[in-house]
Formats: sequence, C-alpha cells, structure tokens
Amino acid sequence: MRDFPSMTLPNARTLIAGAIAVYAAFTAGPISALAETEILIPEQTATADPTQTPPTLDAPSNAAADTTITTNIDPWEGFNRRTFAVNLFIDDTFLVPAAKGYRAATPPIARRGIRKFLANVRTPGIFVNDLLQGEFGRAGTTLSRFVINSTLGAGGFADPATSLGLEKHSEDLGQTLAVWGVPSGPYVVLPFLGPSTIRHGAGSLGQIALNPLVYVQTDAAEIARYTQAGVGGLSTREQFLDPIQDIRDNSLDYYSSLRSFYLQNREREIANDAADADGFGDFESFDEFDDFDDFEEDEAFSDDDF
Repeated sequence: MRDFPSMTLPNARTLIAGAIAVYAAFTAGPISALAETEILIPEQTATADPTQTPPTLDAPSNAAADTTITTNIDPWEGFNRRTFAVNLFIDDTFLVPAAKGYRAATPPIARRGIRKFLANVRTPGIFVNDLLQGEFGRAGTTLSRFVINSTLGAGGFADPATSLGLEKHSEDLGQTLAVWGVPSGPYVVLPFLGPSTIRHGAGSLGQIALNPLVYVQTDAAEIARYTQAGVGGLSTREQFLDPIQDIRDNSLDYYSSLRSFYLQNREREIANDAADADGFGDFESFDEFDDFDDFEEDEAFSDDDF
C-alpha cells in the first residue's frame, strides 16, 4: 500500500491561514467593498403596491420587460435564493449577535480607529488597481494617503490625509476587470459571503495576491492574517447593522432589494461616481453612521483620533 506523506503542523497551519486569506479576500470584495463608497439605499416601504415588481437595473415600466431583465441579471435566481436563505440564517444566528456585542463592548472612537486602520491596510491594493486602470492621478492620491496615514496617522488609526484634501476612494480587481471590458457575468450569492458577480468573485480571488501578509510566512504574519479576517468581518458587519435591518424591514422582497442595492452600488463604484441616484437616499440618515468615517466629509483631524 502506497504511503502518503503526513501533514505536519506547520503545513496544516499554512493551509488554515490560506483559507482565512481566501475568506478575507472575498469579504473585502462582495461585502466590505460596500464600506468603501457612499452607499445608497432604495426608498421602499411596506405600504407600496404589492403588485410592483422589485427594482432592477434600468428596468422598463412594463412587467414583461422587468421579468426579462431580472432573468438576464440573475439567471440562477433559484439557487441564489436558497443560498441567500442559508446565509440569512447564519447571519441572524451568529454574525448579528457578534456584531451587536462588538458594538456594545467597543466605544465609537475605537471602532472608528479600527475601521481607519483596516482601510489603510487595504490601500496598497487600491494603489495597484489605480495603476492597472491607468488612473495615475488617483494612484498618486492613494500613495500619498498611505504614507501620511501610516506616519502622521499613527499607523492608520487616524486619517489626517482626508483633512489635507486627499479624499479616499475604493478600487479592487473586480473594478479593474470591468474597466478592461470583462463582462460582469451573472449575479450570484456566494455561500457565507453574500452578493457578488462572476467578475467580482474572480477579482476577489485575485485580491489575495495583493495582500502583503500572504507572502510572509512567520507566526506573527499568520496571527495578523487571522486578525485581519476576523476583525475586518466583524467591523464590517457592525457598520451595516442598522442600514441592512432598515432595508429588511421595509422591503416587500428582501432578496430583490439587496440584489438591486448591491448591483447599483457596484456600478457606481466602477464608474467612480458618488453622485446620488434618483429615488435613493444615503447612509447619513442613520444615527450610527455619524461615527462612520466614510461619510464624515467634514471631520477634522485632531488628537482625539488617536
């Protein structure tokens, strides 16, 4: 009988760390990318006409055309809805309680600092994608932000670059593929990870290569990978507790609302467009987002940020 080499403890730890890196990369794509832009929320209420078709991108007014466009965007809707139901159970059972506990145990200033630090860690990946898209002016801004926030900003826990007029933006490999003309492919709900498209999912895998921690094989780097994935996911979910619950409470079809929410914001990210769309509001209407640095346009840099 052929002998197979046994898996040593370091190899097992490497595989586990790799799995965490994959999770973190996907989370930074379908989920955390939402936190990198000014996100708009459909204004829907439970009193709306029950015969109204859920919103779709550029949907015409007649029902037949609505159905056709929905099919083109979401041809795997049956599978996606089943996956969505599983994800919703996991979210309600584990993630939401954990995020609420994190919010209760952590003061707002600490949560702001953690968000800013995690955003700064993602900056090198944004810089690379700026270059790949030929956005050299934005690449210069991204590089300047990273240098300033990593030094004057206490390693990224503060954001003095914004106060100096260097506005942040989001880029990822999925957006780069879109700029290069790669079709988005169908909408898909990924198990455990949420809404995406084929192009965005592939780009999220590619983002792994842009994480410097992947190339450092030390115990400290391994701990950092675990921490980045765990804290990043928890911080992201906490940010969206109120807005996501609002969409859920006021949607006739929660699945369709989140699909429209994700797709329209993704298109806005790709177009580098932060302008408000007709019929949409923004997250500034939620009290919790008074603490959300992505929407604190007039927040001044001060010693309190450290």
